[in-house]
Amino acid sequence: MSPAKLARMANQIGAFFASEPDHALAVEGVASHLRRFWEPRMRHQLVAWVVDTGGPDLSPLVLEAVQTNRARLTTLTPRNGPK
Repeated sequence: MSPAKLARMANQIGAFFASEPDHALAVEGVASHLRRFWEPRMRHQLVAWVVDTGGPDLSPLVLEAVQTNRARLTTLTPRNGPK
């Protein structure tokens, strides 16, 4: 999937969680959603793109969620399994 499409989809998730008044919960919400509902291949592509380019098209909230949860997002487990 193209980085532009991944960024657009991730930013939509970020927009949803941006209304959370507790910033830490918003970051956790984005990471948890990516972990639970994105297939591993998509998560790996997103993380690799952030590592390679800095994720210039991502919202600050999504970028923080990916950077701080990098290991968790690249671990292989069932999509709807444990966080």
